[in-house]
Amino acid sequence: MEHYTVVLTKSDRQILDSYLPVAEGMAEFWGESCEVVVHNLEHLDASVMKIVNGYHSGRQAGAPISEITLSFLNKMLEDPQLRHVTYFAKNRRGETFKASTTAILGENQRIIGLFCINFYLNCSLNSFLHTFVPCSKTEAENISEIFVENTSELMLEALENAKNAVYGNPSISSSNKNKEIINLLYQKGIFNLKDSVVTIAEHLGISKNTVYMHLRNQNK
Repeated sequence: MEHYTVVLTKSDRQILDSYLPVAEGMAEFWGESCEVVVHNLEHLDASVMKIVNGYHSGRQAGAPISEITLSFLNKMLEDPQLRHVTYFAKNRRGETFKASTTAILGENQRIIGLFCINFYLNCSLNSFLHTFVPCSKTEAENISEIFVENTSELMLEALENAKNAVYGNPSISSSNKNKEIINLLYQKGIFNLKDSVVTIAEHLGISKNTVYMHLRNQNK
């Protein structure tokens, strides 16, 4: 793969940029044992565009692509069906990690970058488990997520939760209860769903126009 070059378009750069918060989120989810790297293949000698927890490999943004990553890129370029590779490796300190390299595709399905995850296996069990244990009981109870099979179920579940919150608040007058319910649903983004106004109006026993009126007031 001599002299591999790719000239990025504006769209390509936007695609690569979209992976930067993904790298942050992935590293935060898996904890300090997880190194995440976004490579920009426009300049292989400084391909590391973003790296989180880079102390594992001693790299920082602007570092060159590694030999093993370069070899996987070569295989991906030779085989259009190959777009991700998972493997085990060791860093220069002899620490074993499980790695994943995934192609980032730009315009015309060109490989414009690589998204790499390196999870170091020498972390203590206590450290690993600490990442997945809430710091406090309050933190664990603050968010409740219920998975549903369709958007109708999602809307009705959200509506039921909003009604319970509003009806359980004696400071909200009867005349303002529907308004507050719609306010809660708006804050949760329920009205971004298709047919949400119709569904909520029917189950609250009010007109669509009333729902729209309350929504307009949210934006004032």
